[in-house]
Amino acid sequence: MNQEISDPAPDTSTPIRHLSLQLSPTPRGARLARLLATEQLGTWGLPSHPAELIVAELAANAVTHGRVPGRDFRLLLYVVGDTLRIEVTDTRGDRLPCPQQAATDAESGRGLLLVETLADRWGVVPGPPPRKTVWAEVGTSPD
Repeated sequence: MNQEISDPAPDTSTPIRHLSLQLSPTPRGARLARLLATEQLGTWGLPSHPAELIVAELAANAVTHGRVPGRDFRLLLYVVGDTLRIEVTDTRGDRLPCPQQAATDAESGRGLLLVETLADRWGVVPGPPPRKTVWAEVGTSPD
C-alpha cells in the first residue's frame, strides 16, 4: 500500500524576527550597533536589557580587537522561540576572544566578563577566513 507522507505545514503565525546590519569598524559604528539593536528590540516588544549591553560590548570588541581597515563588521540579531541570539562578525579570525581578569585599576578589559555574566550562553565560531563570529544568547520570556 502506498502512503504519501508530507511534512506538516510550516507555522506562519509567528514571524521570523531578525536584523542584520553591516557597520563601519569605528567607535561610531559600535554606538550605532547598540542604538539600532535597542530600537529593534523595542519594535519587537522585547526588553532591551541585557541585550543592549551585550551588543555594546561585542561591537566594541569588534571595533577594538577585530578591526581591519576597510572591512566592516556585521551585527545579526534573531529570535528563535524565546531566545534572542546576538552575533557580531569581524574580519580578524586570528584574534579569538578570551575573558580575562583586568587589573583593579584598569579602565577596560572587563567586556567579555560582562557578556559571560549577562548572557545565558556565549561563544565564538570561526568563520570562513578571515572571519570569526562572537555570539551570545539571552532569554526573552519574563522571569
